[in-house]
Amino acid sequence: MSVTVAVSGAAAEAVARHVPQLVADGVAGRITTLDATLWGPAAEDEASKRLGWTEAVAVSTPLVDDILALREALRAKGVTHIVLGGMGGSSLAPEVITNTYGVALTVLDSTDPEQVRTALEDRLTETAVVISSKSGSTVETDSQKRVYEQAFRAAGIDPTERIVVVTDPGSPLDVAARADGYRVFNADPTVGGRYSALTAFGLVPSGLAGVDIAQLLDEAQAVSLELALDTPENPGLVLGAAIAGTSPLKDKLGIVPDGTHIVGFGDWVEQLIAESTGKEGTGILPVVLDVDSYEVTAGLPDVQIVRLVANERETREVREGEIEVSGTLGGQLLVWEYATVVAGRLLGINPFDQPDVESAKIATRGLLDARPEPAPALFVADGIEVRTSGGLELADESLEGAVDALLAALPADGYVSVQAYLDRIAHPGLAGIRDALARRSGRPVTFGWGPRFLHSTGQFHKGGPAVGVFLQIVGASTEDLEIPERPFTFGQLIQAQAAGDASVLAAHGRPVLTLTLPEVADGVATLRDRIG
Repeated sequence: MSVTVAVSGAAAEAVARHVPQLVADGVAGRITTLDATLWGPAAEDEASKRLGWTEAVAVSTPLVDDILALREALRAKGVTHIVLGGMGGSSLAPEVITNTYGVALTVLDSTDPEQVRTALEDRLTETAVVISSKSGSTVETDSQKRVYEQAFRAAGIDPTERIVVVTDPGSPLDVAARADGYRVFNADPTVGGRYSALTAFGLVPSGLAGVDIAQLLDEAQAVSLELALDTPENPGLVLGAAIAGTSPLKDKLGIVPDGTHIVGFGDWVEQLIAESTGKEGTGILPVVLDVDSYEVTAGLPDVQIVRLVANERETREVREGEIEVSGTLGGQLLVWEYATVVAGRLLGINPFDQPDVESAKIATRGLLDARPEPAPALFVADGIEVRTSGGLELADESLEGAVDALLAALPADGYVSVQAYLDRIAHPGLAGIRDALARRSGRPVTFGWGPRFLHSTGQFHKGGPAVGVFLQIVGASTEDLEIPERPFTFGQLIQAQAAGDASVLAAHGRPVLTLTLPEVADGVATLRDRIG
């Protein structure tokens, strides 16, 4: 088998309890034959338009030759550097694919002006850019396209020779790009963004960067038949039952790479599961961990650990209470998609919609239109501005006191979400505060870079269980970057995204602590010293 799932403890009990019924109900076969009734009447309309990912290998295979031909044509023109402008599923899957294959790809999934500027200044004359947006109206990717068009023209390069568009047929981006003469790859419109890893969204940037995308599809094809069969060994049924069928539900899923050859898989799984299941007050929150993270050995009753292991460890006894998954990248992409929709059936929710994602976008647009002055800080400590919302009250005016107050608001079954609206390439060490906060709080902690997490875990934060507390870390850029033909800058956009999300979280009664860093480098160092 190309993918193996081993279970023990509560996960094994869940598999024993649920898989026989899933098999009896013909769930695997019905997913594969596009049966939209599996998730109940309320989900049927959406599901009827979102099951195309089960046929992704067959639909995507004809794209391979076109992608490889374009890669050779670009290389013949001296293009050796591929940039991807995309968000959510449009960027997370290509990042995992290229990292796993050891192929260079610059992923620009940010509106931070420093991160955008750094990408623009990197080998522009040798660069081609993939602009990837399912809806064709994503503000981040539209802004990235505009700034690259301007940069190419300033360098005497025709943008239509260097920008490749991936979008759904008939989207605003599809119509405009074709009219302007850009090369366009259309993706299957019956596949939602977070299920699109094996469609044009995953394949075009990865293939142009140098990945053997035919092999990736072959890996997925190798597990397709097994996933379609209603048997107790079906890895999609087993994994779905293990992650969503425990009783009581272990609704935090700690994802631990432990010997796997796949690089960064947890970030892709995080979006897939959080956005698919986090709604109607329920859901599963993925927590991306390392082997030595606090949550792995803390024995928290609501945390289910899943280890991604190497194939040669298949026969080793699974650690008590854990899940172990091994296999190829293409195989695992498809298995986890099946497992996620199986989890949706067990949880009683629609795994294809994202009803709370749009709220943050609407709040952002309102702030960009009105451009209000930021609310005054409650106080400034160590050069960092401190603000609160969502009912969070502070007892003293210090960074330590502010963080203590946020952690004190944690329910017994809660989690902490750290959201850093900063240049993730320049400040990777900031993620180290995740471990420190987990040890300090004794609870699971997620870490997301803004605004990309808004297209990932953002749905869970508003639609999932109301047990999260939120730490926003926001930069105040002194060197902004204009967005051509837009009335706002990149700096104003990322500030509005942070403020908009905070307002929506507060409206849902979620406590939010916002720390603004007027001097980003100094502020990051201070936070690592005070928290980490």
